[in-house]
Amino acid sequence: MKISTNLMFEKATKQMTSSQSNLAKSQAQLAQGKQVINPSDAPDQASTMQRLKSIMTRQASYQAALNSVQTRLQGEESTLQSVSDLLVRAKEVAVQASNDTLSPSNRKALGVELQGLRDQMLSLANTKDSSGNYIFGGSRVSSPPFVSMAGGSPQYEGDQTRMNVMVGENRSMQINRSGTDVFSPVNRILPDGSTQGIGFFNVMDDLIKGVNNSDRKLMSGGVGEMDQLLEGVTFSQSNIGSGLKSIDQQNSVIEDTVLNLTTTLSAIEDLDYTKAITKMNQQMMALEAAQSSFAKISQLSLFNYIK
Repeated sequence: MKISTNLMFEKATKQMTSSQSNLAKSQAQLAQGKQVINPSDAPDQASTMQRLKSIMTRQASYQAALNSVQTRLQGEESTLQSVSDLLVRAKEVAVQASNDTLSPSNRKALGVELQGLRDQMLSLANTKDSSGNYIFGGSRVSSPPFVSMAGGSPQYEGDQTRMNVMVGENRSMQINRSGTDVFSPVNRILPDGSTQGIGFFNVMDDLIKGVNNSDRKLMSGGVGEMDQLLEGVTFSQSNIGSGLKSIDQQNSVIEDTVLNLTTTLSAIEDLDYTKAITKMNQQMMALEAAQSSFAKISQLSLFNYIK
């Protein structure tokens, strides 16, 4: 190999450039607090970090979905609690109206109260969420699920669609209930011994009619059917309570997952400042030595050694 002045200069320059590059990299790491500044610096490490961040983003979307479902269920729970309270009061009024000591005019007064309770239940059955969607209409969220018919009782105009959202890698949750699931019909025994499904509000209207007309048969049947109405609402409340508990459990699972992912990502991504500062000091000393050596080499020439 030929040794020349130019070769010595090139080697010294490369050494200084390398030292400056390493020092600049360490300074950038310290400034950002990250081990990897550019993916090209450590492709495998960068790929692992990106995968972990992607998983954490999915977990965040699952948490957002859980919060949405929780808000929905809490709204349903509050609504059904109000319906349950109204049904309890309606049964009390119906039992009172069945008392033989009451006159027809007294029963009509109670009928007015029953009508008011029934109208409040219909309003609750057509409750909207914060987005303006009807919560008990299945997938038909833009129109009232229970519609009053001319000369008849309100009928369910929604559908039975059950919608689900993903709240975990392999888990989904139902976010809606149809009106007939909550305001469930009752099975009425007909005179011929057969049974017929009677809608929630048909039961209420028949009871009101019986009270207003002092029809003991309708009043007696209505009091018994009120228990079935309340049972259906209570069953829906239990399902909602179970759903809310599942949300709490799933939130705990996601929080644990995110904690583990965050810990793993921190170990791969975050900088160890003690080691980084020690390394940077070493690189600064190496650069100073290279600069000092270059200053001396730059003053030399092979001609100095030619005699």
